Amino acid sequence: MSKNKHELVEKHVGWFAVLALIAISIGGLVEITPLLFQKQVNEPVKHLRPYTALELEGRDIYIREGCVGCHSQMIRPFRHETERYGHYSVAGESVWEFPFLWGSKRTVPDLARVGGRYSDEWHYVHLMDPRAVVPESNMPGFPWLAERTLDGRLTERKMRAFQTLGVPYSDEDIEGAAQEVIGKTEMEALIAYLQSLGTHLR
Repeated sequence: MSKNKHELVEKHVGWFAVLALIAISIGGLVEITPLLFQKQVNEPVKHLRPYTALELEGRDIYIREGCVGCHSQMIRPFRHETERYGHYSVAGESVWEFPFLWGSKRTVPDLARVGGRYSDEWHYVHLMDPRAVVPESNMPGFPWLAERTLDGRLTERKMRAFQTLGVPYSDEDIEGAAQEVIGKTEMEALIAYLQSLGTHLR
């Protein structure tokens, strides 16, 4: 019998897998559990408000068109980031985000604080033809968004789903949601969403 006690585990795949799973579970609990009880993680920042019906539809378009694949929405707490984009991102900004859209790859500028930085007209031109306002841009245009209109069929259901997850929508907000978006273009919805980003920490 070997004097190396580790061999008992290392040479038996089943035991190794079980013990590795236990170690990972304990490590995960130690890292994650404290976050569930921290006020700064679970409570919204002071001026945070839920998305309007139009902004919520715009957020879905943002996800559908794959914008999150290139644009992050998370400013790291480093000087070179905060000087360019603004205040670093905090957990309380994302408590009502399902799913969160922090992103894991920043191919192009971060959008966490883009709300209010440009006019609606600038966003419209940029989405129609990005190089018309940013000549070096490699972003594709999205002209079809200006042609498609919203019908509001699922807007109330989306808001009710968010309400069950803790987003403070009132019944009045939800009942008037469809009327708020009917006839608006997808371009208008996406611009409304972009204009809402990061405005609560300014």
